[in-house]
Amino acid sequence: MTEAVALVSDAFAGVPHIAHAFFTRQGGVSKGIYASLNGGLGSDDDRAHVIKNRARMARALGVADDALVSLHQIHSADVIAVTAPHAGERPMADALVTATPGLALAIAHADCGPVLFADRIHRVIGAAHAGWKGAFTGVLENTVSAMEKLGARRENIVASLGPTIGPKSYEVGPEFVARLTENDESRDRFFAPSENPGHALFDLPSYILTRLREAGVAAHDLALDTYADADRFFSYRRSVHRKEEDYGRLISAIALR
Repeated sequence: MTEAVALVSDAFAGVPHIAHAFFTRQGGVSKGIYASLNGGLGSDDDRAHVIKNRARMARALGVADDALVSLHQIHSADVIAVTAPHAGERPMADALVTATPGLALAIAHADCGPVLFADRIHRVIGAAHAGWKGAFTGVLENTVSAMEKLGARRENIVASLGPTIGPKSYEVGPEFVARLTENDESRDRFFAPSENPGHALFDLPSYILTRLREAGVAAHDLALDTYADADRFFSYRRSVHRKEEDYGRLISAIALR
C-alpha cells in the first residue's frame, strides 16, 4: 500500500476551497507498534519513517511536503495563526487557523478529539486538538474566535470531529467527574455508570460537540472510536492497557486550496 488511507466528513461537502482528511493508521511505512501511517513527530518511531508518512499525507491533501503544518501540542486552549510553514521548532499550542492557500493545518491525536473547521463562504480554516482538558479550558471556542479575526463568520463555520475515544471506552475516576461538574451540574449528562465502583464512563465526543454547538458552530461527528478499532486507529489508552512502550499518532488535517 503506497497511499495514505483517510476518511472524509460529509460536513465539508460542497465547500470547494478546502481539502481535508482524517487519516487512519493505514498506508504508511512505519513498523511494529507504529504500523503503518504514524504521523507523530513526538513519537519514538524512526523519524525517517514519520517524515515519509507525513509526505504521503501532504500529497493526499495536494500541498507541498513542508506545508503540512503542525504543533507541539500541550493540552492547552492556545491557538496559533499561521501564514507559512514553521521555521525551526514547532510552536507550543493546540490549534491552528489560517487564511493562506496551500497550507494544511495538521493535528496529531491518539484518543483526543481532532476537530477541523472551515468557513463555508470565506476562505478561513482551522484545526484543533481537543482532549478533555483543551475542550474544558476553551480551545474550541478560541479557535472559532481566531478564525473570526481572519475574516470568518461564526454562522458560516462548520466543524467536524474525527476519530476519538468513544463513550464506552473512556473510564475516569471520581476526581475527574468532580472537576468537570464543579461549576455546572448539567455536565453530569456526559457521564454514565461504569462497572468499577466509583468510576464513570465519559462521553468526550458529546462533550466536544456540545461545546461547539453552544459556540454557534454547526458540528458533525464521524462517530468512530479510536480505542475500539485497532485495525484503523492508534490509541494511547489502548497502548497503556497493552503495556506497549509507545504509540503511533493519527493525523487529521485541513488545507485551503
